[in-house]
Amino acid sequence: MNGGSEETLATGVLGEGRHDPGTPPAGLRRAPAGVDGLTTEHLIINMGPQHPSTHGVLRVLVEVDGEEVVAAEVSVGYLHRGIEKLAEYRRYDAVGTLLDRGDYISGMMAELAFALATEQLMDVEVPRKAHWLRSLASEINRITSHLIWYGTFGLDAGGMGQFLYGMRDREALLDILEALSGSRMMFNYIRPGGVLADMPTGLDAKIRAFLGTFDQYLDEHDQLLGGNEIFQARVKGVGVIDRSTALAFGLTGSNLRGAGVDFDVRKARPYAAYPELDFEVPLGTNGDAWDRYNVRMAEMRQSARMIGQLIDGMPEGPHMAKVPRIIRPRAGEVYASVESTRGETGIHLVSDGTEHPYRMHYRGPSLFAAQALEEILPGHLIADVVVIIGSTDVMLGEIDR
Repeated sequence: MNGGSEETLATGVLGEGRHDPGTPPAGLRRAPAGVDGLTTEHLIINMGPQHPSTHGVLRVLVEVDGEEVVAAEVSVGYLHRGIEKLAEYRRYDAVGTLLDRGDYISGMMAELAFALATEQLMDVEVPRKAHWLRSLASEINRITSHLIWYGTFGLDAGGMGQFLYGMRDREALLDILEALSGSRMMFNYIRPGGVLADMPTGLDAKIRAFLGTFDQYLDEHDQLLGGNEIFQARVKGVGVIDRSTALAFGLTGSNLRGAGVDFDVRKARPYAAYPELDFEVPLGTNGDAWDRYNVRMAEMRQSARMIGQLIDGMPEGPHMAKVPRIIRPRAGEVYASVESTRGETGIHLVSDGTEHPYRMHYRGPSLFAAQALEEILPGHLIADVVVIIGSTDVMLGEIDR
């Protein structure tokens, strides 16, 4: 079609007023116009924010030329939690409930990051047992989150069965987390100074029983989804995030390691019980969706390996340091981070010496992954958009914080 049609599209969909046909609507970039002077009308598609495959209320404005994506614009803000501002009006021991509602699938990690930052300001010595319980809770939570990703990633690619099997294993782990923390989702278990409660009697046996079957189940999961040639065709060579792109966008976690960059906060800046644990950091090579799939599957194996070590070597002693009932840390500024399910989750904390944080910044790794989507989506088919979003494992709760 001619340029007039493109002008009508830009005017009708993206706002009033006249536009130069060569000007991208809504700030979108345009691909070169056709071959041998032949041009077609570009269609603007609103994907979300209520789309079942955007892993939350994410809106992606996609410009397509036929079936090919030529530009994409990621729009966030539909799930704003106000966590950072609300934290200024909460006591230090109550901020954890806010962070549970950020990355609401991996709440243990955000709780731990805030506790580590607060403890730096308090100069408190956390008991060794608390360190081990924190790592135990984190690794169990990591597997539960990865199982959610595994099931929904299969759904994104058109499979159904693997989701049901993944939920079976996740429910068993949520029973364990409920016994440990009292909750299946909003844990509020890790507190400044330690953890809420010791491990209940008999829970170690329940964890060992899970570990006894999980390696076999994980093999079955991998064969069910990763061994499917249709799934492989959907993800191999799709959504490539190379090393330079990953570093330029500040990606961390599996999205960074899928590109072959060996960075894991548990190794680079050890915390909790991780200095005493033996584990490996899985890496990819090409940075495509297939690499990210294999990295996360391997991470679940490593988490199960660490859980076994934590259960076998669990020390005796108190699970909480002696901290004041009302925490008033010294005035200062600190940053603490952990390796959460989706990458480096950090807390930048500023204290003025009162019982409330003066300022708090919550670094959610999903925000950086969402920004990278605008770079990697162009050039793919519209059918690949959902698969690429799923491969990055974004969590909207920690993006709109």
